[in-house]
Amino acid sequence: MTLAGITLDAPDARELAAFYHRLLGWTVIQDETDWIVLGAPGGGTNLSFQTEKAYVRPVWPAKPGDQQMSMHLDIQVDDLEVAGTHARKAGATQAEFQPQDDVRVYLDPAGHPFCLFL
Repeated sequence: MTLAGITLDAPDARELAAFYHRLLGWTVIQDETDWIVLGAPGGGTNLSFQTEKAYVRPVWPAKPGDQQMSMHLDIQVDDLEVAGTHARKAGATQAEFQPQDDVRVYLDPAGHPFCLFL
């Protein structure tokens, strides 16, 4: 078995895929109305986006009764400040709560948390 992709739901798959294209620089390899796939340079696991009409934005960090995140992405970087500036320019928002000194948590435009780490 091979893990071929990770899929993120969003109210607008195209908008979220465009954000991750700006953030990661990955290539669009499939583009349908409500389904977009980005391919990593050199192959590997793809990152896919699907429109979900009933999408509920997750809350991070969640409290009891909040919409929970179902997963998050960990993105390794060489410099947290440079990568954070790039993420914000791409459209991310830095989360208020930062649990570790060597990790920065950001939220993508659909509210999915992702971590930048050294």
